[in-house]
Amino acid sequence: MATPVVGQRLSRVDARRKVTGEATYSAEHRVEGLLYGVIVNGTVARGTVSRISVDAALGHPGVLHVLTDFGSLRLAHPVDRIAFYGQPIAVVVAETLEAATHGASLVEATYEQQAAVTDLDAPGIPSQTPADEPDYSRGDPAGALASAQVKVDLELTSARENHNPIELPSTIARWQGGQLTLWDKTQWSQGAARTVAGALGIAVGDVRVHNEFIGGGFGSGIQTYDHVMLAAFAAREVGKPVKVVLTRRQFYYGAGFRPASRHRISLGSSTAGRVNALAYDVRIENARYQSYTDGLTDLPQFLYGVPNTRTAYRVTPVDVHSPCSMRGPGVVLGNFALETAMDQLAHELAVDPVELRLRNEPTRDEVNQIPFSTRKLRECYETGARRFGWSRRHAEPGSRTDGDLLIGMGMATASYHNNRRDCSARARMHADGTAEVFAASADMGPGTTTSVMQVAADALGLPASAVTFRLGDSSYPTAPLHAAATTMASVGSAAHTTCNALRAEFIRRAVADANSPLHGANPADVQVRDGRLETSGARDSYRAILRRAGLPSLDIAGNWGPGDADSKISTYGYGAVFAEVSVDPLLGLVRVRRIFAAYDVGRVISPKLAHSQAIGGMVGGIGMALLEGTVTDHRDGRIVNASLADYLVPVNADVPDLDAAFINTEDPQADPIGVKGLGEITIVGVAPAIGNAVFNATGKRLTDLPIRPEALL
Repeated sequence: MATPVVGQRLSRVDARRKVTGEATYSAEHRVEGLLYGVIVNGTVARGTVSRISVDAALGHPGVLHVLTDFGSLRLAHPVDRIAFYGQPIAVVVAETLEAATHGASLVEATYEQQAAVTDLDAPGIPSQTPADEPDYSRGDPAGALASAQVKVDLELTSARENHNPIELPSTIARWQGGQLTLWDKTQWSQGAARTVAGALGIAVGDVRVHNEFIGGGFGSGIQTYDHVMLAAFAAREVGKPVKVVLTRRQFYYGAGFRPASRHRISLGSSTAGRVNALAYDVRIENARYQSYTDGLTDLPQFLYGVPNTRTAYRVTPVDVHSPCSMRGPGVVLGNFALETAMDQLAHELAVDPVELRLRNEPTRDEVNQIPFSTRKLRECYETGARRFGWSRRHAEPGSRTDGDLLIGMGMATASYHNNRRDCSARARMHADGTAEVFAASADMGPGTTTSVMQVAADALGLPASAVTFRLGDSSYPTAPLHAAATTMASVGSAAHTTCNALRAEFIRRAVADANSPLHGANPADVQVRDGRLETSGARDSYRAILRRAGLPSLDIAGNWGPGDADSKISTYGYGAVFAEVSVDPLLGLVRVRRIFAAYDVGRVISPKLAHSQAIGGMVGGIGMALLEGTVTDHRDGRIVNASLADYLVPVNADVPDLDAAFINTEDPQADPIGVKGLGEITIVGVAPAIGNAVFNATGKRLTDLPIRPEALL
């Protein structure tokens, strides 16, 4: 039997192209007659532009156009008034980037300002209950909290976070007749095509979006922001292709962010460590012009078997750009509140934090009253604790030292919903024995082109070298957004289903062909290995079947979707995250020494890439816990630290010994390839594990993210 391609520790199929510069990113495409556009940003948080002077810009050598009238565009925010600091008010188009950049600096605007509020904590700002996040309750949480033997009540905060992938938002727009082609840094080419078509008032079929290579996204490329529409608008207005690339500072103004949040969580428990009451209230910042929500209340409702639970989600509209998804959206913050409270409860009870969680393991999904598909969380705790050396933890905070440093260990549970969506694919077998699979998915870094290829290769009975997965084109078969840990379960399942159908079609042709060595064989008995169809000593091949039919290739299209599976089974990924930190009590500096996590994420298609995903998520969690926070000047809404010099992200010195293991399990009820999402869960649990380790080291319960040195002094 041939060795399966799935499960092999393959390197990324596009790795050489990326490291040698052969891979072409959105801003790097060579387009004849290309002009350069630079956006001019407004400098007030609320008001209208009363006057805009463009003469100096138009007089600068190389500047060809200054566009200021966006009235024909349908954008997410109003175009006749300023809704947030940094909102585009003009686009300068020039022959060179340098000319466009300097021209943009010469545009002057005056404003009729209105009173603006950009602070989530400003007094008198009413909060709202979003329509898609209604209040939730089961049992009698108020009564259970009142009668609980042991109680924990914490208030927590998190700062706004901004995305910082290396590749900046970039778009090239070219019109040919009424057809628009975009090379765009997007995590959802077909979503971008629909958004741009709607903004411009044209048919979706007239827009084609290319996004084969993406230099990181983390959620910043899910939505289609102003710069994309303005590039297309400018190209149409000037009659030539236009490239727009945001600066790092403009990125902070022009794309979404993880919103700042405020939490209060209360737990009630028996002295035996049985949590019987939970109340969780959370509030996040929002734009006035558009409501944004994510899954902040998901894990507090779901993760533990708490019979009396209440959650309430609120948004506070202020004069800011709209937030958006960022890795582990919502869940990572709700989990920070929950897992910090669970650690505090374990301390109050003098119970090991792992043991407390085990005592509160549910037997079914108590929110939806349905069974779990798989839930190997106990195995995650056991594997993680053993591999990490949890037994060496000192239960008494502040009791372990290394010279002048305080040493602490902490842990937290991680979980994320296994998102699956309808997806289509096309598979093509060529006469030379190679195959291609097509879907309008994307790959912002996890290795989608590699892992989907592995699934397709096994379905077709081909070696990895004979199969190519094509993505990054909105004209390909319909695929969901490349986010929310959706891609492998959805696109992989569609590729699996479609390639199985293509293989079955070749088998059908062979057994029906009088000239085939397999003529008359039972199709169920035919096996395919290395492109050869075999049964009872007789052999045929994909090549021979196509040659006899006189065909250069054979295509087949297929679809896969989860149907109503989510109404019958509860399918989540799970993990246990363990962290060790050192704290310098004189300086208040926290250093992560090591992190280990064990995950139940179903079948692992590509172990090497899965491990890489886990490490990347841990790095993001280190940033969230200790470094990242966007600072706003609330006088005008300006972001103060909108650069990589001032906004702190982890560097190599911050990333010590990181490792992960995967529990050997599959989830066949969730999808035909047995996978559960991996991309999001790997950041969930990291920040609370670090925070809990800091408590173990110092005895100080820190509830604000990021953890700052002054909080430990």
